Amino acid sequence: MSIEVSNISKLYGNQKALNTISFSVDRPEIVGFLGPNGAGKSTMMKILTTYIQPSSGETKVNGYGTDTTQNIQKSVGYLPEHNPLYLDMYIREYLAFNASIYKVEKSRITEVIEMTGLTPEIHKKIGQLSKGYRQRVGLATALLHDPEVLILDEPTTGLDPNQLIDIRNLIKTIGKTKTVFLSTHIMQEVEAMCDRVIIINKGEIVADKKLKDLRDEKEQTVIVEFDYRVEDAFLLKLPKVEKVVNTYDFVYEITFKTSEDMRSYVFDFAHDNQLKILQLNQKNASLESLFRELTN
Repeated sequence: MSIEVSNISKLYGNQKALNTISFSVDRPEIVGFLGPNGAGKSTMMKILTTYIQPSSGETKVNGYGTDTTQNIQKSVGYLPEHNPLYLDMYIREYLAFNASIYKVEKSRITEVIEMTGLTPEIHKKIGQLSKGYRQRVGLATALLHDPEVLILDEPTTGLDPNQLIDIRNLIKTIGKTKTVFLSTHIMQEVEAMCDRVIIINKGEIVADKKLKDLRDEKEQTVIVEFDYRVEDAFLLKLPKVEKVVNTYDFVYEITFKTSEDMRSYVFDFAHDNQLKILQLNQKNASLESLFRELTN
């Protein structure tokens, strides 16, 4: 196992941030760590990276226990929620500084620059970069020493749609060979990137499920945008449809009572009726429902 957590608790005075939680993560796997604000997500991540120590319980990362701090730090790449960067340093200068700490070859700097798409901005100081490119610098830093495990705290917060897609694709690529443990508030990001979801609430794990198992549940919602307004009654002619909601403008959420992927049916229906589709996505209603049910 890449990550093993056994009966971890963390107290801040009389406040219990984590209450005897246990889970494990294998390699390669991308796991989404979900929960409302104050649920204990960042605390758990700081424990895994040895930034703080638990009040009780044990963790292992790549087989190393918390008593071998340096070994864990060498094998983990960490992107904290508030990405700490030296704004007056150039990108390559900052990466070279971190490379010297990890004692990695200078050629690795060029590799992570290309991997994270930093090349167009390489001539700039970090303080001149957009939020998206600063996140890329943080990811490049986390990847410098080629760690087996990546721990990412809110990696897509504040990104515009284009930046979000780029970072999402990068994380998915990394997750093909490494363990990625990430926290986020955005359900669509979990659906787009993760193999599995762990939900924490008030310091306790309340769900641990494979995304595939959630998708296999007997309900799904397809989001479709046409180039003009369509009557709900028209869309209700689709097979296995349960309800249709016009969310805004020409965007509709169509709920089907089946586990079968219905996007192809929506596409064929639009084609047969001379409708143009501007977007067509699957929304995992089960994940949203599960999150609301367990954290309200």
